[in-house]
Amino acid sequence: MKTPRILMLVVGAAVSLGAQSAPAPLTQTAYIKASNTHAGDHFGNGGTLLGDSVALSGDGNTMAVGAPNESSGAKGVNGNQADTSTYSSGAVYVYVRRDATAPWTQQAYVKASNPGVGDEFGHVIVLSADGNTMVVSAYFEASGAKGINGDQADDSIPQAGAVYVFVRRGAVWAQQAYIKASNTGEAGADGNFGDGDQFGFSLSLSDNGNTLAVGANAEDSASTEINGNQTDNSAQSAGAVYVFVRTGTVWTQQAFVKPANNVGNVQFGYSVALSADGNILAASSFDEGGSSRVINGPYDRMRNGAGALYMFTRTGSTWRQQAYLKASNAEAGDSLGVIVSISDDGNTVAVGSLDEDCMATGVNPTQPCDNDRDMDNSVGAVYVFARAGAGWVQQAFIKPSNSGKEDWFGSRLQISGDGNTLTVTAQLEDSNARGINGNQADDSAQEAGALYLFSRAGTTWTQRAYVKGSNTEAFDEFGSSVAVSRDGRTLAVGARGEDSAARGAGGNQADNSVSESGAVYVFDVNP
Repeated sequence: MKTPRILMLVVGAAVSLGAQSAPAPLTQTAYIKASNTHAGDHFGNGGTLLGDSVALSGDGNTMAVGAPNESSGAKGVNGNQADTSTYSSGAVYVYVRRDATAPWTQQAYVKASNPGVGDEFGHVIVLSADGNTMVVSAYFEASGAKGINGDQADDSIPQAGAVYVFVRRGAVWAQQAYIKASNTGEAGADGNFGDGDQFGFSLSLSDNGNTLAVGANAEDSASTEINGNQTDNSAQSAGAVYVFVRTGTVWTQQAFVKPANNVGNVQFGYSVALSADGNILAASSFDEGGSSRVINGPYDRMRNGAGALYMFTRTGSTWRQQAYLKASNAEAGDSLGVIVSISDDGNTVAVGSLDEDCMATGVNPTQPCDNDRDMDNSVGAVYVFARAGAGWVQQAFIKPSNSGKEDWFGSRLQISGDGNTLTVTAQLEDSNARGINGNQADDSAQEAGALYLFSRAGTTWTQRAYVKGSNTEAFDEFGSSVAVSRDGRTLAVGARGEDSAARGAGGNQADNSVSESGAVYVFDVNP
């Protein structure tokens, strides 16, 4: 938890946004709660670890929301929501609407086929473009099974992790597959955060739902590049990414992916993102320690915790590493790669660096941002990289309009299909504003959270809006998860710490009787 900040920089865009001199570019159209709201469920969770528990279909009319700490012991689809016998087993809620003017209704209440205590089903959720394929991770699931549809009843490896695939026919959801790593970790093998590999810590799905990337940030193999030795466990928490493909209804593992400079304790696979066709993969190493500040620079370990992003491409069924991306002002402990998002064509990538320390504001600020000394501000930043052919360049270095210490700007982000709309959250931002373009200078609501909307014209990025929920309060962590429709016109934002006892859509926002039940807010861009 943060200590109160003493100084806030509010210049340029922040002042004009606060004055609301132009019509708001978007409107909040829905406030959504779980159908079985309970304290501590964290509906719309993102948490202090990566976990995008909100997903939207391409048209923005199907939405899936996870509550990883929901505690029902129900199994499968539309089971008993009133049961609270299995602590933090997790659940997912699916909502639909006819169009942007229609109300949201809950279509399904989804549980794992093997709910377990502390599994946190719903940690990450992804949807295909048509909304008919949904993949859900439970990164603390404990089965020792390997591969597809193995023994779900085995609980021999705490925090091994699992991924579940669901498909929709009409309005009916059913589980299609239970997916595990091909080298599920070993019982008692200590990773950074527990015994297992945490398979499912991150997820990404191609538009057609037939290519799936799964990150396991605590996997321990020392192998490098593609399809190396999976049985090696000599590089603790090196991390790995697994690529799966679907033919008809059958899933198979296509690749076991590691970076070319794989070492222990870098957490490769902390975040992953696939292009629309599934042929381009972005995968981050949250704790990578290279000192380079250029694209494809030398591999070394001289700037611990700077973080890195790796780009991979697929030809046929063969994957290879294409690029090694570093921030132009990389510093030790910046944590580049806490979250990554990619455009449909794979030519634009946005990546968050929640521990970046520069207090500058705006896009490509002119203020000095080389703080590689004794600063630990955790303001946060976002970097946008663009591809031309096989080459990559850094296109933008993005800061919020009200940079603040320990705000974690860039802890969550999503980019639209065309790559021209970018949503970035700062889930620990402190303003007490509500709604669109409110007062950014007030810091009286600690860890209320905020979202920033950016758009691109040509190669130029501009902040368009500063967004808060309609009832955002201290410690709500508005922005703990975020999703954007393909056209960038619908946004869904989670607030894991919101406290209302309301249920369903449009309930009482003023109620604060159920601590950290969580909520999701939907915004639509104005015509």
